[in-house]
Amino acid sequence: MAKTAPDMISEEEISRRISILRRFRELLKTQRDRFRQYLEVLDRQKDVIEGGNAEEIAAHVELEEKIVADIFSIQKVIDPLENMYRDAYPIPKKGRKSRAKETAEESAGIPCLKDALEGLRAEAVSRADRNRELLSRRMTAVRSEIKTIRKSPYSKKSRSLYGEVPSPSLIDIEG
Repeated sequence: MAKTAPDMISEEEISRRISILRRFRELLKTQRDRFRQYLEVLDRQKDVIEGGNAEEIAAHVELEEKIVADIFSIQKVIDPLENMYRDAYPIPKKGRKSRAKETAEESAGIPCLKDALEGLRAEAVSRADRNRELLSRRMTAVRSEIKTIRKSPYSKKSRSLYGEVPSPSLIDIEG
């Protein structure tokens, strides 16, 4: 496992780098899939918010929280792997070959995955903001409905229509 020339990389190092790259690419794909799943949930959530069913909204918020937690846990693994990737594949200076052909082929597609991931992340933020705005409007509408119900003469807190009649104070026992 000795290097034969100053710029040559040992087979062991190449296979280690390839395994890092494969794992990194696999995690990026998983993260991309989670973001796509999140976008689908946000779209369904938009419809539920507009429909106004509170139980379904709560279920979607819970599902959204689980997916976001999953995204963050995957990101915690991606960050160290990305650092390893950068260390293993520093940007080569022009005119020097610093990587073997195999590792270059393995790293192909990672920039595309990262770009797709960033696009999905931006789209998810946009849709989450849209849903937050919709939910805020819906909550305002519900609050105004509650206020009108409270002001109603038929609500429990208001006095009875017959409440103006004084209660009897004398009882006739002669009969």
